[in-house]
Amino acid sequence: MDRHDQHGYRRGRHGLPSYGIASAFVMALLGVACRSHHPMRIAVIPRTSGIPFWERVHGAADDAADRIGAFIYWNAPTSEDDVEGQITLVERVVSDDYQGLVLAPDQALSLITPVRRALSRGIATVIIGSPLPIPAGGNLSYILNDEEEGGRLAAQRVARLLHDRGSVALLGINPDVSGIMIRARSFEQTLARNYPDIHIVEKRMGSFNVPHEQQVVQDTLTDNPNLDVIVALMWTTAHETLSALDTSPQGHPPKVIGFDPGARPPFHEQCLDSVILQDTRAMGQQAVELIHARLLGQSVPELVSLPPKLITRENVDSPEVRHMTALDWRPGRQSRNAVP
Repeated sequence: MDRHDQHGYRRGRHGLPSYGIASAFVMALLGVACRSHHPMRIAVIPRTSGIPFWERVHGAADDAADRIGAFIYWNAPTSEDDVEGQITLVERVVSDDYQGLVLAPDQALSLITPVRRALSRGIATVIIGSPLPIPAGGNLSYILNDEEEGGRLAAQRVARLLHDRGSVALLGINPDVSGIMIRARSFEQTLARNYPDIHIVEKRMGSFNVPHEQQVVQDTLTDNPNLDVIVALMWTTAHETLSALDTSPQGHPPKVIGFDPGARPPFHEQCLDSVILQDTRAMGQQAVELIHARLLGQSVPELVSLPPKLITRENVDSPEVRHMTALDWRPGRQSRNAVP
Protein backbone atom coordinates (compact mmCIF):
# COMPACT_ATOMS: atom_id res chain seq x y z
CA MET A 1 0.00 0.00 0.00
CA ASP A 2 1.18 3.54 -0.76
CA ARG A 3 2.42 5.69 2.13
CA HIS A 4 1.74 9.41 2.52
CA ASP A 5 3.86 12.07 4.18
CA GLN A 6 2.69 14.86 6.43
CA HIS A 7 1.52 16.94 3.47
CA GLY A 8 -0.60 14.14 2.07
CA TYR A 9 1.60 13.37 -0.93
CA ARG A 10 2.01 9.78 -2.06
CA ARG A 11 5.26 7.88 -1.60
CA GLY A 12 5.05 4.96 -4.04
CA ARG A 13 5.20 1.48 -2.66
CA HIS A 14 8.50 0.98 -4.49
CA GLY A 15 10.19 3.79 -2.59
CA LEU A 16 10.27 6.77 -4.96
CA PRO A 17 10.72 10.15 -3.27
CA SER A 18 7.71 11.93 -1.77
CA TYR A 19 7.03 15.64 -2.08
CA GLY A 20 7.54 16.42 1.57
CA ILE A 21 9.45 19.70 1.64
CA ALA A 22 7.83 23.10 1.41
CA SER A 23 9.47 24.19 -1.85
CA ALA A 24 8.36 21.02 -3.61
CA PHE A 25 4.88 21.53 -2.21
CA VAL A 26 4.68 24.98 -3.80
CA MET A 27 6.07 23.69 -7.08
CA ALA A 28 3.55 20.87 -7.08
CA LEU A 29 0.70 23.35 -6.66
CA LEU A 30 2.03 25.43 -9.53
CA GLY A 31 2.43 22.29 -11.59
CA VAL A 32 -1.20 21.31 -11.04
CA ALA A 33 -2.32 24.73 -12.21
CA CYS A 34 -0.12 24.54 -15.33
CA ARG A 35 -1.16 21.00 -16.17
CA SER A 36 -4.80 22.02 -16.43
CA HIS A 37 -3.83 23.79 -19.68
CA HIS A 38 -0.51 22.18 -20.60
CA PRO A 39 -0.22 18.65 -19.18
CA MET A 40 3.20 17.11 -18.77
CA ARG A 41 3.94 15.02 -21.87
CA ILE A 42 5.87 11.77 -21.45
CA ALA A 43 6.72 9.34 -24.26
CA VAL A 44 7.00 5.63 -23.41
CA ILE A 45 8.77 3.48 -26.01
CA PRO A 46 9.32 -0.20 -25.11
CA ARG A 47 11.16 -2.78 -27.21
CA THR A 48 7.98 -3.88 -28.94
CA SER A 49 4.22 -3.69 -28.52
CA GLY A 50 1.27 -6.04 -28.53
CA ILE A 51 2.60 -8.57 -26.02
CA PRO A 52 1.67 -8.67 -22.32
CA PHE A 53 5.31 -8.45 -21.22
CA TRP A 54 5.56 -4.85 -22.45
CA GLU A 55 1.87 -3.99 -22.17
CA ARG A 56 2.36 -4.18 -18.40
CA VAL A 57 4.65 -1.16 -18.78
CA HIS A 58 1.87 0.55 -20.71
CA GLY A 59 -0.76 -0.10 -18.06
CA ALA A 60 1.43 0.94 -15.13
CA ALA A 61 2.71 4.08 -16.89
CA ASP A 62 -0.82 5.05 -17.85
CA ASP A 63 -2.11 4.59 -14.30
CA ALA A 64 0.75 6.68 -12.91
CA ALA A 65 0.14 9.38 -15.52
CA ASP A 66 -3.55 9.55 -14.60
CA ARG A 67 -2.63 10.18 -10.97
CA ILE A 68 -0.38 13.13 -11.84
CA GLY A 69 -2.40 14.49 -14.78
CA ALA A 70 0.25 13.74 -17.41
CA PHE A 71 -0.16 12.88 -21.08
CA ILE A 72 1.35 9.54 -22.19
CA TYR A 73 2.43 8.85 -25.76
CA TRP A 74 2.89 5.10 -26.20
CA ASN A 75 4.46 3.55 -29.28
CA ALA A 76 6.96 0.83 -30.14
CA PRO A 77 8.41 -1.15 -33.05
CA THR A 78 6.39 -4.15 -34.21
CA SER A 79 9.30 -6.47 -33.42
CA GLU A 80 12.26 -6.42 -31.05
CA ASP A 81 14.80 -6.55 -33.88
CA ASP A 82 13.44 -3.40 -35.55
CA VAL A 83 16.14 -1.15 -34.15
CA GLU A 84 15.77 1.48 -36.87
CA GLY A 85 12.07 1.72 -36.12
CA GLN A 86 12.77 2.40 -32.45
CA ILE A 87 15.40 5.01 -33.32
CA THR A 88 12.85 6.77 -35.56
CA LEU A 89 10.32 6.86 -32.72
CA VAL A 90 12.84 8.37 -30.30
CA GLU A 91 13.86 11.00 -32.85
CA ARG A 92 10.21 11.97 -33.39
CA VAL A 93 9.83 12.48 -29.65
CA VAL A 94 13.03 14.56 -29.50
CA SER A 95 11.76 16.83 -32.27
CA ASP A 96 8.39 17.36 -30.56
CA ASP A 97 7.36 19.03 -27.31
CA TYR A 98 7.91 16.26 -24.75
CA GLN A 99 9.26 16.73 -21.26
CA GLY A 100 9.93 13.05 -20.50
CA LEU A 101 11.05 9.86 -22.24
CA VAL A 102 10.85 6.27 -20.97
CA LEU A 103 12.79 3.89 -23.22
CA ALA A 104 13.47 0.13 -23.20
CA PRO A 105 16.26 -0.05 -25.81
CA ASP A 106 16.26 -2.79 -28.43
CA GLN A 107 20.00 -2.44 -28.89
CA ALA A 108 22.57 -0.85 -26.62
CA LEU A 109 24.93 0.85 -29.07
CA SER A 110 22.45 2.06 -31.69
CA LEU A 111 20.32 3.97 -29.19
CA ILE A 112 23.21 5.99 -27.74
CA THR A 113 22.99 8.86 -30.24
CA PRO A 114 19.19 9.42 -30.13
CA VAL A 115 19.20 9.25 -26.33
CA ARG A 116 21.98 11.83 -26.16
CA ARG A 117 19.91 14.07 -28.44
CA ALA A 118 17.00 13.74 -26.03
CA LEU A 119 19.22 14.68 -23.12
CA SER A 120 20.66 17.66 -25.01
CA ARG A 121 17.09 18.92 -25.49
CA GLY A 122 16.53 18.79 -21.73
CA ILE A 123 14.16 15.79 -21.88
CA ALA A 124 14.08 13.88 -18.60
CA THR A 125 14.94 10.33 -19.68
CA VAL A 126 14.56 7.00 -17.91
CA ILE A 127 16.02 3.85 -19.45
CA ILE A 128 14.22 0.70 -18.32
CA GLY A 129 14.99 -3.00 -18.60
CA SER A 130 18.52 -3.05 -20.00
CA PRO A 131 21.22 -0.38 -19.69
CA LEU A 132 22.94 1.78 -22.30
CA PRO A 133 26.68 2.57 -22.16
CA ILE A 134 25.89 6.12 -21.00
CA PRO A 135 26.48 7.03 -17.36
CA ALA A 136 23.49 8.09 -15.31
CA GLY A 137 23.29 11.65 -14.09
CA GLY A 138 21.76 14.95 -15.04
CA ASN A 139 18.51 14.16 -16.83
CA LEU A 140 19.29 10.45 -17.25
CA SER A 141 18.22 7.71 -14.83
CA TYR A 142 17.96 3.93 -15.06
CA ILE A 143 15.31 1.55 -13.73
CA LEU A 144 16.80 -1.84 -14.48
CA ASN A 145 16.14 -5.48 -13.94
CA ASP A 146 18.75 -7.00 -11.61
CA GLU A 147 20.29 -9.22 -14.28
CA GLU A 148 22.99 -10.57 -11.99
CA GLU A 149 20.28 -11.86 -9.67
CA GLY A 150 18.48 -13.36 -12.67
CA GLY A 151 21.60 -15.28 -13.65
CA ARG A 152 22.06 -16.50 -10.07
CA LEU A 153 18.44 -17.64 -9.85
CA ALA A 154 18.81 -19.64 -13.06
CA ALA A 155 22.04 -21.27 -11.89
CA GLN A 156 20.56 -22.19 -8.51
CA ARG A 157 17.49 -23.66 -10.19
CA VAL A 158 19.68 -25.76 -12.49
CA ALA A 159 21.62 -27.03 -9.47
CA ARG A 160 18.40 -27.99 -7.72
CA LEU A 161 17.09 -29.85 -10.77
CA LEU A 162 20.37 -31.73 -11.30
CA HIS A 163 21.32 -32.29 -7.66
CA ASP A 164 24.58 -30.45 -8.39
CA ARG A 165 25.72 -32.72 -11.24
CA GLY A 166 24.85 -32.73 -14.96
CA SER A 167 24.95 -30.90 -18.28
CA VAL A 168 23.36 -27.66 -19.42
CA ALA A 169 23.11 -25.63 -22.63
CA LEU A 170 23.05 -21.84 -22.46
CA LEU A 171 21.16 -20.41 -25.43
CA GLY A 172 19.98 -16.94 -26.48
CA ILE A 173 23.19 -15.04 -25.66
CA ASN A 174 22.41 -11.74 -27.39
CA PRO A 175 25.29 -9.22 -27.50
CA ASP A 176 22.95 -6.45 -28.66
CA VAL A 177 21.14 -6.38 -25.30
CA SER A 178 23.41 -5.50 -22.38
CA GLY A 179 21.10 -7.01 -19.78
CA ILE A 180 21.16 -10.43 -21.45
CA MET A 181 24.95 -10.42 -21.49
CA ILE A 182 25.00 -9.58 -17.77
CA ARG A 183 22.62 -12.44 -16.91
CA ALA A 184 24.67 -14.86 -19.04
CA ARG A 185 27.89 -13.91 -17.26
CA SER A 186 26.25 -14.16 -13.84
CA PHE A 187 24.86 -17.59 -14.68
CA GLU A 188 28.27 -18.91 -15.76
CA GLN A 189 30.09 -17.43 -12.78
CA THR A 190 27.59 -18.83 -10.28
CA LEU A 191 27.88 -22.34 -11.71
CA ALA A 192 31.68 -22.20 -11.87
CA ARG A 193 31.99 -20.90 -8.31
CA ASN A 194 29.41 -23.08 -6.56
CA TYR A 195 28.59 -26.11 -8.73
CA PRO A 196 31.76 -27.42 -10.39
CA ASP A 197 30.12 -30.71 -11.42
CA ILE A 198 27.53 -28.97 -13.59
CA HIS A 199 29.02 -28.43 -17.02
CA ILE A 200 27.93 -26.00 -19.74
CA VAL A 201 28.34 -28.18 -22.82
CA GLU A 202 26.85 -25.75 -25.33
CA LYS A 203 26.72 -21.96 -25.60
CA ARG A 204 24.96 -20.32 -28.53
CA MET A 205 24.42 -16.73 -29.59
CA GLY A 206 20.80 -15.67 -29.96
CA SER A 207 18.68 -13.06 -31.65
CA PHE A 208 15.02 -12.11 -31.96
CA ASN A 209 14.96 -13.81 -35.38
CA VAL A 210 12.68 -16.86 -35.09
CA PRO A 211 14.16 -18.99 -37.94
CA HIS A 212 17.63 -18.45 -36.51
CA GLU A 213 16.53 -19.56 -33.06
CA GLN A 214 14.74 -22.59 -34.50
CA GLN A 215 17.95 -23.71 -36.19
CA VAL A 216 20.05 -23.10 -33.07
CA VAL A 217 17.69 -25.21 -30.97
CA GLN A 218 17.60 -28.05 -33.48
CA ASP A 219 21.39 -28.10 -33.73
CA THR A 220 21.75 -28.08 -29.95
CA LEU A 221 19.36 -31.00 -29.46
CA THR A 222 20.99 -33.00 -32.26
CA ASP A 223 24.52 -32.44 -30.96
CA ASN A 224 23.60 -33.12 -27.32
CA PRO A 225 21.10 -36.00 -27.14
CA ASN A 226 21.70 -36.50 -23.39
CA LEU A 227 21.40 -32.87 -22.37
CA ASP A 228 19.85 -32.32 -18.93
CA VAL A 229 18.77 -28.65 -18.95
CA ILE A 230 18.44 -25.82 -21.45
CA VAL A 231 18.61 -22.27 -20.12
CA ALA A 232 17.12 -19.86 -22.66
CA LEU A 233 18.08 -16.25 -21.93
CA MET A 234 15.40 -14.82 -24.26
CA TRP A 235 11.79 -15.89 -24.60
CA THR A 236 12.14 -16.23 -28.38
CA THR A 237 14.71 -18.96 -27.70
CA ALA A 238 12.63 -20.57 -24.95
CA HIS A 239 9.53 -20.66 -27.15
CA GLU A 240 11.37 -22.33 -30.02
CA THR A 241 12.96 -24.80 -27.61
CA LEU A 242 9.58 -25.84 -26.24
CA SER A 243 8.17 -26.12 -29.77
CA ALA A 244 11.05 -28.34 -30.86
CA LEU A 245 10.70 -30.61 -27.84
CA ASP A 246 6.94 -30.83 -28.37
CA THR A 247 7.17 -31.86 -32.01
CA SER A 248 10.25 -34.09 -31.67
CA PRO A 249 10.13 -35.59 -28.19
CA GLN A 250 13.32 -37.19 -26.97
CA GLY A 251 13.64 -40.20 -24.73
CA HIS A 252 15.24 -38.03 -22.07
CA PRO A 253 14.02 -34.51 -22.88
CA PRO A 254 15.88 -31.68 -21.13
CA LYS A 255 14.14 -29.40 -18.71
CA VAL A 256 13.82 -25.79 -19.87
CA ILE A 257 14.35 -22.61 -17.84
CA GLY A 258 13.31 -19.47 -19.72
CA PHE A 259 13.43 -15.73 -19.22
CA ASP A 260 10.74 -13.08 -19.70
CA PRO A 261 7.74 -14.91 -21.16
CA GLY A 262 5.42 -12.76 -23.24
CA ALA A 263 2.32 -13.91 -21.35
CA ARG A 264 1.46 -16.39 -18.61
CA PRO A 265 4.16 -19.07 -18.52
CA PRO A 266 2.98 -22.09 -20.55
CA PHE A 267 3.31 -24.68 -17.82
CA HIS A 268 1.14 -27.06 -19.83
CA GLU A 269 4.44 -27.77 -21.62
CA GLN A 270 5.89 -30.56 -19.50
CA CYS A 271 9.50 -29.67 -20.36
CA LEU A 272 9.14 -26.14 -19.01
CA ASP A 273 10.44 -26.16 -15.48
CA SER A 274 10.41 -22.45 -14.62
CA VAL A 275 10.76 -18.91 -15.89
CA ILE A 276 12.52 -15.84 -14.53
CA LEU A 277 10.51 -12.67 -15.00
CA GLN A 278 11.49 -9.03 -14.63
CA ASP A 279 8.94 -6.65 -13.12
CA THR A 280 8.05 -4.48 -16.10
CA ARG A 281 4.90 -3.33 -14.33
CA ALA A 282 6.96 -1.70 -11.57
CA MET A 283 9.31 -0.23 -14.18
CA GLY A 284 6.49 1.58 -15.98
CA GLN A 285 5.03 3.00 -12.78
CA GLN A 286 8.31 4.12 -11.28
CA ALA A 287 9.63 5.62 -14.51
CA VAL A 288 6.68 8.01 -14.85
CA GLU A 289 6.81 8.90 -11.15
CA LEU A 290 10.55 9.54 -11.38
CA ILE A 291 10.18 11.86 -14.39
CA HIS A 292 7.40 13.73 -12.60
CA ALA A 293 9.56 14.19 -9.51
CA ARG A 294 12.55 15.33 -11.56
CA LEU A 295 10.49 17.92 -13.43
CA LEU A 296 9.26 19.23 -10.07
CA GLY A 297 12.89 19.90 -9.20
CA GLN A 298 13.25 17.05 -6.72
CA SER A 299 16.30 14.89 -6.21
CA VAL A 300 15.75 11.45 -7.78
CA PRO A 301 17.84 8.26 -7.84
CA GLU A 302 20.18 7.72 -10.76
CA LEU A 303 19.70 3.95 -10.62
CA VAL A 304 16.88 1.75 -9.37
CA SER A 305 17.44 -2.02 -9.49
CA LEU A 306 14.38 -4.30 -9.36
CA PRO A 307 14.74 -7.98 -8.46
CA PRO A 308 13.36 -10.56 -10.92
CA LYS A 309 11.14 -13.41 -9.80
CA LEU A 310 11.54 -17.14 -10.30
CA ILE A 311 8.13 -18.47 -11.35
CA THR A 312 7.25 -22.14 -11.10
CA ARG A 313 4.09 -24.21 -11.24
CA GLU A 314 3.94 -23.94 -7.46
CA ASN A 315 3.89 -20.11 -7.21
CA VAL A 316 2.43 -18.97 -10.54
CA ASP A 317 -0.93 -18.25 -8.91
CA SER A 318 0.46 -16.54 -5.80
CA PRO A 319 -0.66 -12.93 -5.13
CA GLU A 320 2.85 -11.59 -5.79
CA VAL A 321 3.17 -13.24 -9.19
CA ARG A 322 -0.39 -12.41 -10.16
CA HIS A 323 0.32 -8.75 -9.40
CA MET A 324 3.49 -8.78 -11.50
CA THR A 325 1.74 -10.36 -14.48
CA ALA A 326 -1.66 -8.65 -14.24
CA LEU A 327 -3.11 -6.72 -17.16
CA ASP A 328 -6.12 -5.31 -15.28
CA TRP A 329 -5.99 -1.80 -16.67
CA ARG A 330 -7.66 0.41 -19.21
CA PRO A 331 -6.05 3.23 -21.20
CA GLY A 332 -6.43 6.47 -19.23
CA ARG A 333 -7.85 9.67 -20.56
CA GLN A 334 -4.36 11.15 -20.86
CA SER A 335 -2.91 8.31 -23.01
CA ARG A 336 -2.56 8.20 -26.78
CA ASN A 337 -0.85 5.85 -29.21
CA ALA A 338 0.14 8.40 -31.83
CA VAL A 339 2.12 11.61 -31.80
CA PRO A 340 -0.47 14.43 -31.61
